[in-house]
Amino acid sequence: MNIPFIRIITVSGRIGAGSTTLARNLAKTLSWKHIEGGEIFWEAVRKKMDLKSHDTHLRPDEEDLVFDQQLKKILEEDSNIILEAKLAGFNAQGVKGIFKILLVCENKKGEDQPQIRIDRLVNREGIIVEEAKKDVIEREKNDLEKWRKLYAAENPNWVYWDKQYYDLVINTYDTNQEEALKIVIQKIKNNSS
Repeated sequence: MNIPFIRIITVSGRIGAGSTTLARNLAKTLSWKHIEGGEIFWEAVRKKMDLKSHDTHLRPDEEDLVFDQQLKKILEEDSNIILEAKLAGFNAQGVKGIFKILLVCENKKGEDQPQIRIDRLVNREGIIVEEAKKDVIEREKNDLEKWRKLYAAENPNWVYWDKQYYDLVINTYDTNQEEALKIVIQKIKNNSS
């Protein structure tokens, strides 16, 4: 399916916010290719270095920079792709034809709900709560430290989930996966007409 003015849709979100589910559902609905950056990149590096999933701080910075260059090449050259990666929306700033989606899991006060994200990870991956906590809390902390150093001049307030980087933000705290997909499809239709 071709969408006027949109070549690629990025889906980003904190661990357990629902970005993988939305990206898969969108790819299926639009008959577009789904590329999941973490699976392609982090899993290969993790296996090569024999690291745990939350050990992102042990990954050499050069690996992150190479990956982000690959992401930017996809963003600039490809079409009909759902690109799911934490930094996809951030990396897509200023690139034409990209629709950037962020998923968050926040209560009515705008506070992140890590326990819900942890529970989702336990259910999705079939892992124990302690391992899910490490992925959600420790991995996120490690990612932010690394990316603040690489991309934000060590700004302690920088986060990739800053809503200014995105065209659409969906809160999965009170939106299920079917509703999230409908919201995206409606927004795309509105933007294309």
